[in-house]
Amino acid sequence: MRPKKQPESPAIRDAELEVMRVLWETPPPVPLAHIRAVLAQRCGWEDSTTKTLLRRLQSKNAVRLESRGMYAPILTRQEFDRQSARTLVDRLFDGSAKKLVAALVSDGALSRQDVAELTALFHEGDADHA
Repeated sequence: MRPKKQPESPAIRDAELEVMRVLWETPPPVPLAHIRAVLAQRCGWEDSTTKTLLRRLQSKNAVRLESRGMYAPILTRQEFDRQSARTLVDRLFDGSAKKLVAALVSDGALSRQDVAELTALFHEGDADHA
């Protein structure tokens, strides 16, 4: 039986993800000036683009304004990774994580070390559910 789905945040788009990365890599709260500077350098964005993306992320409850010009992520990197993985599995592999892993194995995308690490994770998961 498949586990109950967690409620998901609205989808984070690629441009919004760039903003989230800055927030995740900087101890909160993060000054708007820092976010603007990093994104201007990385992406060549104007200040208005950064502000628009921050507003969108606030409306999606992924980011909060802590105080004037200071932002903090609400959505953690781990939560985002889990939601993204679940979305990928649901959309491309009919909800089957096993099909995803099988595709990676058959494609040679996993090294022996990757397989060993995944096997250890599977065993940890078994122990947690025992």
